[in-house]
Amino acid sequence: MSALKYLVLHCTATPEGREVTADDIRRWHTSPVSAGGRGWRQVGYTDLIHLDGSVERLVDNNEDANVDPWEITNGAAGYNSVSRHVVYAGGCGRDGKTPKDTRTAAQLEAMKRYVTDFHRRFPAVRIVGHNELAAKACPSFDVRKWLKSIGINQ
Repeated sequence: MSALKYLVLHCTATPEGREVTADDIRRWHTSPVSAGGRGWRQVGYTDLIHLDGSVERLVDNNEDANVDPWEITNGAAGYNSVSRHVVYAGGCGRDGKTPKDTRTAAQLEAMKRYVTDFHRRFPAVRIVGHNELAAKACPSFDVRKWLKSIGINQ
């Protein structure tokens, strides 16, 4: 068990307007490499924010300030034992390649509620984009700027 240090925001890196299911994510992450997956034991995210703003739990956790071994997801190499990860469906333009903030109005509202509630419960936990921990475009928006816009200054 480790103290929770980060909430990492992600995108699924899928085309704008394309819904993603929990089964899609499980298949992408846990299928064998030979079958097109990553071969991980666990998915990369705790929660998924759908296009309609609904939030689906992918990996259970006990909602405390620690990351227990059974709560670890594979969202950012080197940070997983001290992080929770939330992902929104989208993050690429219609071409499926160009990074783009594709959050729908419903996703923006859901992410705002999710992050502000998380920050209220765990004010010492740093909220970051995946791109702050790895050389990636994910989550395809400026997390620092967005946090300030919703009243969170870290």
